[in-house]
Amino acid sequence: MNLIGYILVMAGVTYGVRCLPLVLLRKDITNVYVRSFFKYIPYAVLGSMTFPAILYATGSMISALAGLLTAAVLAYLEKSLLTVASIACVVVFLVEML
Repeated sequence: MNLIGYILVMAGVTYGVRCLPLVLLRKDITNVYVRSFFKYIPYAVLGSMTFPAILYATGSMISALAGLLTAAVLAYLEKSLLTVASIACVVVFLVEML
């Protein structure tokens, strides 16, 4: 029974977070700084959630750092997302084998 309660509370919170801006902000936002904030916040949140997961997703910190470094170099060289992710995974796998 507790599980259903937890799910209902999370559904309410999730709905509230998405619904409140629509209800409270009916006019267009004209402030340049606020518009800039809303433009870049998804990237900041994604980065803050992804970076710790990268470091602790493998069996050792060394393999995680090797994969991160590989992905960073390939991304800097403007390789495609599929290429970056695939090669980083292969590097992590090879370092884990050592």
